[in-house]
Amino acid sequence: MDDAAQAPLAPLEPLSEGEFAPWFSAPTPSNQNYHFSTLGGFYVLLGFLPDDPAARARALAGVEAHRPLFDDRKLTGFLVIRDAASIAAAREGPAGLRWFFDPEGTVSRLYGALDGQARDNPFWLLLDPTLRVLAKAPVGADADLFARLAALPPKAEHAGAPLYAPVLIAPRVFEPEMCRRLIAIYEADGGTPSGVMRDVGGKTVGVLDGFKRRRDVTIADEELKRQLVARLNRRLLPEIKRVFQFDATRLERYIVACYDAADGGYFRPHRDNETFATAHRRFAVSINLNAEDFEGGDLRFPEFGPRTYRPPTGGAVVFACSIQHEATPVTRGRRYAFLPFLYDETGGRIRDQNRHLLQPDATVGVEPGR
Repeated sequence: MDDAAQAPLAPLEPLSEGEFAPWFSAPTPSNQNYHFSTLGGFYVLLGFLPDDPAARARALAGVEAHRPLFDDRKLTGFLVIRDAASIAAAREGPAGLRWFFDPEGTVSRLYGALDGQARDNPFWLLLDPTLRVLAKAPVGADADLFARLAALPPKAEHAGAPLYAPVLIAPRVFEPEMCRRLIAIYEADGGTPSGVMRDVGGKTVGVLDGFKRRRDVTIADEELKRQLVARLNRRLLPEIKRVFQFDATRLERYIVACYDAADGGYFRPHRDNETFATAHRRFAVSINLNAEDFEGGDLRFPEFGPRTYRPPTGGAVVFACSIQHEATPVTRGRRYAFLPFLYDETGGRIRDQNRHLLQPDATVGVEPGR
């Protein structure tokens, strides 16, 4: 037998190829709490710049030499800076290249760009669309890495094989009569603008901004709620248990949502469990109520390529709340959907522990309930 086959393998270096890059939140010039996890779906160049001004200037010149590659369609870049002068001077420039502020060195230590004695270790980290490491190079020894940027394959081909999002599509959860009834409830009300959840000042608050364009109606009829739960219990939850080995015992939200082509209804890429008040969520359910009546408005999971997913009328698409996803713009008609979240008893305890961190808000609600 070949002796080489018996030789022990070298230990893995930190942030070696194939590792997931640690997630974090940090300020940028335009966002005080930017979630690194939102960058899924792009190649990302993450740069930890040197403390030395001359070395930092040379590193920035290297980036500028390849500036046209950073287009926010295929490749995006973030530079991590710690010194007060650089932070004060940083501004959001053209798309594709931005800044993370790290004055306390928290992110730099997380990645090893600062060691335990606060010694500087500047480097570049190239990530694939799932935020796994493709390459790492010290600042100043990065010619091969920058040359690689221009040769990156299309995002959909980065894995070397077709990717499919780990989602479940289940038909016939709601019968046509139930779908029509839910649409009628929305039409009678007209809906209110739907916002997003964000952690601000240690509380989860509801925010209305350009991140989502949708209107929702909350179902108040208790008998109708029971009928909806009965259908989920008998037609969907057994399949979720079989496919995901997850026992859902609690349901959050009874809403009918409408994405309208009149205002280009959409929801940009996000995850459903990244705030204090949503950390308990385990699976999202999206049940189309009129799949034949609109164009656009499909679900996309950017970390897993450009493929879109559309359940049939009355059918559900189910996916983990931790997976990045988006609702693409509706280009014709209106998309109506029933959009609950599922969790279990462990999630219930997390919800109870974090309930005091939810700031009541009229635009975004988190309903209790089973």
